[in-house]
Amino acid sequence: MTFHREETVRIPESDLEGMSLDTLAVRAGQLRTGQLEHSDAIFPTSSFVYGSAAQAAARFGGEESGNIYSRFTNPTVQAFEGRIAAMEGGERAVATASGMAAILSTCIALLKGGDHVVCSRGVFGTTNVLFQKYMAKFGVETTFVSLTDTREWASAVRPETRMLFIETPSNPLCEVADMAALASLAHNNNALFVVDNCFCTPVLQRPLEHGADIVIHSATKYLDGQGRCVGGVVVGPEKLMEEVYGFLRSAGPTMSPFNAWVFHKGLETLPIRMRAHCDNALELATWLEQQPEVERVYYAGLESHPQHALAKSQQKGFGGVLSFCLKGGREEAWKFIDATRMISITANLGDVKTTITHPATTTHGRLSPEDKSRAGITENLIRLSVGIEAIEDLKTDLYRGLQVLQNASNT
Repeated sequence: MTFHREETVRIPESDLEGMSLDTLAVRAGQLRTGQLEHSDAIFPTSSFVYGSAAQAAARFGGEESGNIYSRFTNPTVQAFEGRIAAMEGGERAVATASGMAAILSTCIALLKGGDHVVCSRGVFGTTNVLFQKYMAKFGVETTFVSLTDTREWASAVRPETRMLFIETPSNPLCEVADMAALASLAHNNNALFVVDNCFCTPVLQRPLEHGADIVIHSATKYLDGQGRCVGGVVVGPEKLMEEVYGFLRSAGPTMSPFNAWVFHKGLETLPIRMRAHCDNALELATWLEQQPEVERVYYAGLESHPQHALAKSQQKGFGGVLSFCLKGGREEAWKFIDATRMISITANLGDVKTTITHPATTTHGRLSPEDKSRAGITENLIRLSVGIEAIEDLKTDLYRGLQVLQNASNT
């Protein structure tokens, strides 16, 4: 038996009003078919069948709502979109094929040739490349500034500035932006304020409550949490999201139904996972700060972090990502990484499994030496995405790296 869209039941969002984020993570965006299944169904179909030629014409003409083609209408994708929008406190979400597709879709939909973007230097390396190399081809110029220096932001704004773009905390130095100040600056200059909320997720911070216009996620990271799928999502007001959706419908950087189902289920455990990530990361950051082979630790949960007080005021936790500089250079960093046995050497983050990488040669490897220097990406920098393994096992594995450096210094 075939069930059309009208034979599915979407749990009314009004029934969830006033409920906590923990509940929204489990219950928002639920969709049930005529089978009344408890776990959410997957709709792995490219197209949908209509009851008549007239209904098909009405759907394509926009006179009747309903599913048409999975490039832009799919119930499983819509369920994920509904859940993450509720968790972020946004009116609507648009899911994309990857986190970078989410950023690209936002820029192409809302910017035009001649527009100007102010972006923090402390962003994912590929985000930097997207703005600096590819958006520039379409006449969109980008100025990169310090994430934490609001005066530098103000000086960079021009009459043609249409977007301020940040990650907070930043990748990989965990710098924290004053979102309210940047939102005010953007809105006073008729610009949009866009926040990549990948590191914190809505569990730890909701940028829309601090003045952001749009929130972006690489769903690949914490929203999934187990390194299974690639995807992205954009959240914001209906008017802006309709523009992003229009680009998605035409260009097709679409999230697959299967990936949407994985992310939808991943959100159910996101609050619990984020608390575990935070606990482990804070203990590891504190421990690393005490090691003589470690020059500096970057983690907003430490009182030594320059934006610690700001992070406490904006966030409900400090996240699972930290970075640290060893005494030495690339050779020492690589020896440390290679000495670990349990921790995964991979550039992905947000996984229940702890991962380790050398940003200067991986995530930020495509940046010029000058851009790396300006962004603080040094050869002795290591990034950890702390998982939920037993904390003592993580310390034991990291200590292997410290021992290699100790032995080298003693010879």
